[in-house]
Amino acid sequence: MLEHVRYILICACMLVICTPQLCAQEAENDTLYGAILHEVYCYAPLKFKNKQQERFYWRTVRDVKKTLPYAKRINLAIIEAEDTLAQMTPKDRRRWWRKRERELFREYEDDFRGMTASQGRMLMLLLDRESDRTSYELIKTFKSKFAADFWQFIAKLFKNDLKEEYDAKDKDRIIERIITLVEAEQL
Repeated sequence: MLEHVRYILICACMLVICTPQLCAQEAENDTLYGAILHEVYCYAPLKFKNKQQERFYWRTVRDVKKTLPYAKRINLAIIEAEDTLAQMTPKDRRRWWRKRERELFREYEDDFRGMTASQGRMLMLLLDRESDRTSYELIKTFKSKFAADFWQFIAKLFKNDLKEEYDAKDKDRIIERIITLVEAEQL
């Protein structure tokens, strides 16, 4: 089945490349054809054992679609904050960070309060994927170890873990597959 799909994709690519109306440049009686081909990801179809597994998969797709843009924006804000804070004195850092924290809270408060618990967990995982640091490490970096320990305690009360790492190769491979398909606009 997978070989059949590859053959169809190769044939479709050849038709696109060989179509003269697409893009032609003439140089000394030679015609060069060019085409921009977007990547297409082919995965084996998922086989669900029951409806519960299928619902879990589609819930994960929904959560990734909602939280991935936030994770990317937060990662950019983290990079910006680190660059800005590196150039300041400790007193200015505290003042700037308090102001920036209030701005971010006002900007994203409604969106984050509207998220489900599973979307919050997904956001933490995707943030670890984007920034390569767990939520615990980020809180510790920007606030304090005390604040990170406090929020870890609160997370544990709700059966969550701020120290949980994103593992694209093993336990989070389905999430990685969904992210790949969402970013390629195939899902």
